[in-house]
Amino acid sequence: MISPRLPAAALAVTFALAACTGKSSTGGPSPASPAGASPGSSSGSSSGSPAPSGLTPEAYQVTLDGAGKPVAAALGAIAKARTLRSIGQRIDRAKNAVDDAVGQLGGVQPPADIGPEHADYLAALRAMNGELDTLHVAVDGRSLCTSGAVLARLGKSGEFADLKEAGADLAGGGDYRGGLIGLKPPKERDRRPGNGTVLLSAVRGGRGSLTVKNGGSRDGVVSLVKGKKKAVSLYVRKKSTAKVPNIRDGSYRVYFTTGVDYDRAAHAFNRSCRFSRFDDALRYRTTYTATQVRWNNWTITLNKISGGNASTSDVNPDDFPS
Repeated sequence: MISPRLPAAALAVTFALAACTGKSSTGGPSPASPAGASPGSSSGSSSGSPAPSGLTPEAYQVTLDGAGKPVAAALGAIAKARTLRSIGQRIDRAKNAVDDAVGQLGGVQPPADIGPEHADYLAALRAMNGELDTLHVAVDGRSLCTSGAVLARLGKSGEFADLKEAGADLAGGGDYRGGLIGLKPPKERDRRPGNGTVLLSAVRGGRGSLTVKNGGSRDGVVSLVKGKKKAVSLYVRKKSTAKVPNIRDGSYRVYFTTGVDYDRAAHAFNRSCRFSRFDDALRYRTTYTATQVRWNNWTITLNKISGGNASTSDVNPDDFPS
């Protein structure tokens, strides 16, 4: 509890009374005065506490290793995430590693010759904490959709550059290598396969065809899924139409994703991704008579149109067929 403050006048009176206690009412020495002390004087002595000494270089090395190396490892581990959920989890782990490092190093007095570099590294860690929060929000909002996209955006940030530079300064200033960040993030790109590119053709050989119209503002990938396996995937650029022929008979669920910068290795858009599916399946069937052969050709539109007769639903990204 905070005690109420005395007004200035009351404080002045208190000090005046304390100064008068050095003498008794008769003018003689006060019995409370120690031997050799002048009446009214203070017998105590005070001295400043000694300035704390910094850690030895060996001790600082151990402390920095314990704080900085987990940060570098956690940032690098983001690359191993394969789903949006796991990306968020790994960003959280990196953030926890940064928080732990700030806690371990915040109260440390480093060796005198490395003091400025230590302060810069600590400041860079605190700034990195905020950048990781920003990345997590971007993943939740699906403006960043893969681990590669997260690392590319991290690599563009001033916070990452500052942390990497601060770690290098510690290593160069005193061979303290625990703060080094070896991660080399990829560059942001804008890859777009050609319109109508067949990305996957696992079940072909039929007579049917699928025509896809994409009038939206993002490129898209349409996939036909038979059972639990993706059978056909077609890339359709924005404001374009594409067709895939030779689809084998069967019932197919239609999934589609849209976004920016398609990574063929990850089978996903890196940025601004959305995931959907058509509620009704497409059925392909070939029938033969004595005089003719009949089969199904389907046309779908990815964007909403007036008079459209096919409904779609959003899909959890982690449930989307890879």
